[in-house]
Amino acid sequence: MKVVLAGGSGALGRRLSESLIADGHEVVVLTRRVRPGPVRQVEWDGRTVGPWWPELEGSAVVNLAGELVDRRPTRANVELLTRSRVEPTRALVEASRRLAEPVPVWLQSSTLAIYGDAGEEELDESARPADGPPQMAGVATAWEAAVDGASARRLVVLRTGIVLDNDSPALDRLRSLARWGLGGRVGSGRQWISWIHVDDWLAIMRRLLSPGGSALSGVVHVTGPRPVRNAELMAALRRSAGRPTAPPTPRALVHLGAVVLRTDPALALTGRRAVPSRLLGAGFEFGHEDLDEALADLSGRAGRG
Repeated sequence: MKVVLAGGSGALGRRLSESLIADGHEVVVLTRRVRPGPVRQVEWDGRTVGPWWPELEGSAVVNLAGELVDRRPTRANVELLTRSRVEPTRALVEASRRLAEPVPVWLQSSTLAIYGDAGEEELDESARPADGPPQMAGVATAWEAAVDGASARRLVVLRTGIVLDNDSPALDRLRSLARWGLGGRVGSGRQWISWIHVDDWLAIMRRLLSPGGSALSGVVHVTGPRPVRNAELMAALRRSAGRPTAPPTPRALVHLGAVVLRTDPALALTGRRAVPSRLLGAGFEFGHEDLDEALADLSGRAGRG
């Protein structure tokens, strides 16, 4: 199978490329700047259709393109987050319309943040997106809308939780807080965190790209089956790092710290209790359902690295 990957230079994109190549597939990464490496790369501007479009002929498409969300929720940043997702998606959609045959399968990245701050509600794929905040639900809604009209036999929209992986921005930030003695609950600590181990994320991507994933199209929750509250997450991180109990971080301090760290306090103070109902219904088996085990597995790999 040939896979055209947009957003292949990010942490997850690199992981997916390595996994697919190891399985014997051909991977082509669309990139704004070609870099030395083992994966074939084709230059594009991420906005318009160019000489790269014939690469889509007969190929699966995986679209992970988009700037990191870890930034202040200013109007300019919200526009950047939206543009960095919508423009590449629209370019891919326009390119797909030039093909003689539809793309066999298209995996379109999105995020569980489309549900905003969902409180205690358990969310499956039938849940309605929230109206805000703009930097979460607003960006995600525009991202998903941009793929409308794609010429694809099967289109899967991946509403993804926090992917836990070594050297990923999310886990690096959380581990740092635990090591610095700031690993207490954040705010109330009751906000739900939907997470997934990178190995399960990769297995889901391979499943959805394969003929075995043909029963799944439309919205799919790419997250583990056991979301945890923020207080549980922070306690597990402390155990993983061998750190003692830490004092809580009040909401006011989160907002202040977010200014210093140039990040969005909503990333820590909001939550979603999402479950992967469609994957479970299709018989997918998760390898890392328990948070302590998942963190121990990743810590062990980091130690060996």
